[in-house]
Amino acid sequence: MSDGLYASCAKVLSVCQANKDDLEALLHPESGFAPRLREICEQQLAELQEAAAPDTSVSIPALEALKMESDTWALLQSLMSLRKTTPPEFPHPRELLAANPYTPPATLAQSIMHSSPLLSELVVVREWLHDSAPSPAGLDPGATNGYWRFTRNAVLQGKRTGKTGAGLVVELDPDAVNRDGVEEKGLAPDDAAYEKAVLQALYAHVRAGQLEEAVELCRKANQPWRAASIRGALLFQWRAIANEPREVNAMDDEDAEESQQWHGNVRRRLWKKICSQAALSNALSPTERALYAALAPTTQTSTSLKAVARTWEDHLWALVSLSCEERLSVGLAAIERECFWENGLGALESGAAALAEEGAEDVDEEWEHEVMQALESLANVQTAEGAPADNPYHVSQLHIILDRTDALLEAFAGGLQEGTYVSSPEYTTMTRFFAHLCLFLQMIDMPVSPFATQIILEAYLQVLEAAGQRELIAMYAGALGDNAVERYALFLTSLELSADIDERRLALTRAREHGLDIERVAIVTAERTIEKAFTILAPTRGPLPFISGMEPPPTDPEWLLVRSIEWTTFLETTYDTALEQTNVILRYFLGHGRVQVARSLLDMLPPELGTLREPEEEATEYMHYRQFFGVWDALARVTECEALEQPQMNKDTRAAWLSDYKTLIEQAHEQVVKLLTTEWLDSDAGSGANAAKRARDLVRIRQIYIPELIIRLHATLVNSRSRLPENLKHALSLVNVVADSRYRLYDDFSSQVGRRLGDYLGAVRQAVLAGLEGGGSDPFRILTV
Repeated sequence: MSDGLYASCAKVLSVCQANKDDLEALLHPESGFAPRLREICEQQLAELQEAAAPDTSVSIPALEALKMESDTWALLQSLMSLRKTTPPEFPHPRELLAANPYTPPATLAQSIMHSSPLLSELVVVREWLHDSAPSPAGLDPGATNGYWRFTRNAVLQGKRTGKTGAGLVVELDPDAVNRDGVEEKGLAPDDAAYEKAVLQALYAHVRAGQLEEAVELCRKANQPWRAASIRGALLFQWRAIANEPREVNAMDDEDAEESQQWHGNVRRRLWKKICSQAALSNALSPTERALYAALAPTTQTSTSLKAVARTWEDHLWALVSLSCEERLSVGLAAIERECFWENGLGALESGAAALAEEGAEDVDEEWEHEVMQALESLANVQTAEGAPADNPYHVSQLHIILDRTDALLEAFAGGLQEGTYVSSPEYTTMTRFFAHLCLFLQMIDMPVSPFATQIILEAYLQVLEAAGQRELIAMYAGALGDNAVERYALFLTSLELSADIDERRLALTRAREHGLDIERVAIVTAERTIEKAFTILAPTRGPLPFISGMEPPPTDPEWLLVRSIEWTTFLETTYDTALEQTNVILRYFLGHGRVQVARSLLDMLPPELGTLREPEEEATEYMHYRQFFGVWDALARVTECEALEQPQMNKDTRAAWLSDYKTLIEQAHEQVVKLLTTEWLDSDAGSGANAAKRARDLVRIRQIYIPELIIRLHATLVNSRSRLPENLKHALSLVNVVADSRYRLYDDFSSQVGRRLGDYLGAVRQAVLAGLEGGGSDPFRILTV
């Protein structure tokens, strides 16, 4: 499917949703929702047909699918406009005749049609079938130089020579071929072929509702009698004597002149009887029988009409034409005694009383029931050409005609749930069509199942995601109602690491453009991303990690967890959520010894996050993490400065370096002691479902980093004693802080099964021994120097 098709449909949806309260605009015959989508399909079809050269791979089914979708939108426009608008009031046929017994049958037929909603809809469907019928242009046999020219020449030649052509007619009247005789007589081969082509073209014109074109073809074929037969299908109309409302002032001279002329067949009932006889005559060809059956369809001649029906649309047209003609005939027959054109002067006699309408409603109900049953039977009709009856578009068209769109959507949604359509090559096309059908019906306030709509739109969102149409997701997700936020958040979650921060911000902004709660979308997206990352990452439990100076780079799941915080940092209104989620993520990384990854998370956060004071518990925890990284960086700077010492330094350079080195050690010592003596991460874990886990995570972090900071500071002080002798005293003084019961730092050693505590005690022993390096036997002398 073309990417432009997705965008074009979305553009139409966007425009129409802006006018969703304006039914007239939505159902406008040119700029409404359905006509615009039909136009998109036609444009796409034209492009594909132009590209469908022999060396391309454009498939015929793709072209047929676009044609059927275009036709379906045309059907929706026609029927929904009729169903959703109030029809103009039209007087009952008996009222017309009571006021004017000379009312023409064409005017009465209009009144009969307006009196039956189903008949009005069937007429609309028949017009739609005419418009969507295959073009008869390719069947036009062209003009001829004379009537049966080759046969005429052969007959004249036979009369001159006295030898009649074998198998040829001897007369040239239209019935010569069909007249019963001893032996069959025919036309010359060229005339027979031309006659066959004319009949096929005439039927195609009638099938497309082009009676005038059919009449013109008869004239070009020098068959005016057949043109008269076709024009007999027109009901008699004479506007000059019909009580039809019209704006006299708005009529131009041409219209005024036309209103004085009469048109149509005054003896249509007799004409119809003759057409039925012709349609049942075995002497005529199947095409000619079908032609007369199409002009005047009846129950008796329906077999002739169905015999030439090749496609599903042909069967539908035959059924609809028959139903319309049958209902019209019944309606006219019921009032024939009151109509001058049906009953002559008898309709004017004072004794001619109007027939009672007793039982008229029962007749209508019976007719409607029969029509509905006949339409339902089309679901299983066999076709010789084109798409079968179970094609999704044919199923859709039938349900639309039956006014069962809610059942149609529920059936398609059920198929989506069962995975019926996933492997179908038409899956994306059908999902797109049904998604827009749902939205169209919603906008015009037609019955639509919310459950079916959700399933169908969910499927279309997946189609858009697979097609890379990210910018369209928010628009369609917004139509999900209560589930819109969750669904769009799932889409944003699916971006994972494929989108940079600018793309993410733009994708989130689209939520607001399409009426979604952008703050809620951001929060839910971050939550779903964190949940997704945690399903992949190892849980926080087991032995405490060893802190290495060289960490491996973050894995994709770890980086996904880090970047999840971006969603709640785009808006200041979600900073409180970002604060809480930051603490969760930091607890995870620090609990796994991933200090550098945790540090990269802090670097991504806006500075304003550190100014938050509520919720107090989260703000305090976040402040402790920033304090920790300040201490960690201070120790790292000492190590970096120590590495700068070079043997070839001159006196001034060494003095400057030593001053910096001493300052950095003093700052690190001060910050570490401050952290150790201020109940770092030792606050109340709070209450709630996650309180116990939070408490365990905080204890784990203290058990990892309290010993680590103490041992690192001790090592830094002891290792610098050759340059700064007083630092050995500071190292031994640190033992008092660790052992102080007020701070209970030893508890963070005790759970290490002696490993880290043993390391520290061994380091203290070495410091004590180092204090004896200057001489003497008092190990505590270094503390008093």
